Amino acid sequence: MAFSVAINLQREFETSCTPEKVFALLADVPQSASHFPKVDQLVDLGGNTFRWEMEKIGIGSYTLQQTIYACHYTSDAATKTVTWTPISGVGNAIVEGGWAITPKEGGSKVSIKTKGDLTVDFPSFLQFIISPLVEMEFTGMIEHYLTNLQETLKKG
Repeated sequence: MAFSVAINLQREFETSCTPEKVFALLADVPQSASHFPKVDQLVDLGGNTFRWEMEKIGIGSYTLQQTIYACHYTSDAATKTVTWTPISGVGNAIVEGGWAITPKEGGSKVSIKTKGDLTVDFPSFLQFIISPLVEMEFTGMIEHYLTNLQETLKKG
């Protein structure tokens, strides 16, 4: 019997890039997504909606099924925000969240809030073992994503 793993994450970083430059990168979903690790495929569904198909992840001796989800993206240049809302009925995960970019002296502060709910196809008695590992893997991917974005922003 499958079970669900909920993940909530909030992170921020600072960069010397202007809010406009940061916004341009994050509002361009394919460009931003190219910085995310372990993406097998990002499928443009039209209307600024994308389906994410992640690589299968091995955790110990277990391999999780491929994580697939879709989100609609909305960006607002005036407020320097990018949000994503889940498209129901696509894949085995629901993901939502947003970026907020605020000016600071000498650059920008960049904040991300995201939450996800992943259905894991393992027997429920493994939930206490698998759930923390799934959360750790997802958190690690977000951290890697942020590092990759920061490296690109350093290059200007």
